[in-house]
Amino acid sequence: MKKSFGAKTLILPTPVWCVGTYDSRGVPNIMTIAWGGICCSEPPCVSISLRKATYTYGNIIERKAFTLSVPSKKQAAIADYFGMASGRNENKFEKANITPLKSALVDAPYPEEFPMALECELMQYHDLGLHTLFVGKILDVMVDEAVLNEKGEPDINKVDPFVFTPFSGGYYGIGGFTGKAFGIGRELMK
Repeated sequence: MKKSFGAKTLILPTPVWCVGTYDSRGVPNIMTIAWGGICCSEPPCVSISLRKATYTYGNIIERKAFTLSVPSKKQAAIADYFGMASGRNENKFEKANITPLKSALVDAPYPEEFPMALECELMQYHDLGLHTLFVGKILDVMVDEAVLNEKGEPDINKVDPFVFTPFSGGYYGIGGFTGKAFGIGRELMK
C-alpha cells in the first residue's frame, strides 16, 4: 500500500547543478539548484526552475544566458555553499576559491574546477507561480578530459556527481551500474 503525501514538490532524486551567470556589473555569480532536467533533444535543451527572489533570476533575464555545471561529490560543500549564500551580498566564486571561466558561446561563467558544464542560451521562460521555468538551448557541453572514458565520453564514475533528496535534505552519491538502458527491458517486449 502506498501512503499519500498530497500535492508536493517531491520526487527522488533531484540533481545538484550549479547555475552560472553574470550580474549587471559583469561580476560572476553562481547558485545551486535541484529543480531541473533535460527537456528537449532537438534542439538540445535543459530546463531549470528558480524563484524570482533569487539574484540569478534577474541575471538570466538580463543576460539571456546561463551555464549549468555538475559538481563532483568532493565539491559537495562548495555546491551547498553556492545554494545558501546570495550573490547580492558576496562574490561566491572568490569566497569558495573557485575560478570563473567565461563561456566562449554565451554571456555566462562556469567553474573551471567542476567536471562538466553546459553553455545555455535562454530560449524562453514561463512564470508558473512562485517559480519561473527557464528553458536554455544547450550550445555546448564542456567536460574535463580527466573524467572521460576510453571512448572519449563522460564517465559517470569519474564525474562522480551526487543528488539531493527533498525528504531528508541530504546529498547522496550515485550507486553502481544497474543495467544497460534500452536493453534490460527487451525481454518484456516479447
